[in-house]
Amino acid sequence: MRIVGYLETAEIKTTVFRHDEKFMVKFETALFGQTFKFRASDKVDSFKDIEALIDTQFIEEVKERFNEMYESSNSLLERFLDDHEEDWEEII
Repeated sequence: MRIVGYLETAEIKTTVFRHDEKFMVKFETALFGQTFKFRASDKVDSFKDIEALIDTQFIEEVKERFNEMYESSNSLLERFLDDHEEDWEEII
């Protein structure tokens, strides 16, 4: 697997990899990551093709998914902390 380039996306690090007959596009924030795989074909066979493929609407969907991931993570931590509240020592 090798890095073939980076996409310019606000607030999200976006790396494009090539491995065998696939492209992988990895979106990363400080805490979360999303990876999408695309098979190489006649229409998608270069970094420029991936740049054309990843449009504004797709980026907005990725951002929405990151927000959902953030909310799920926070909800999980809140449940965990509520369930283990009695495990903490009382500090006066």
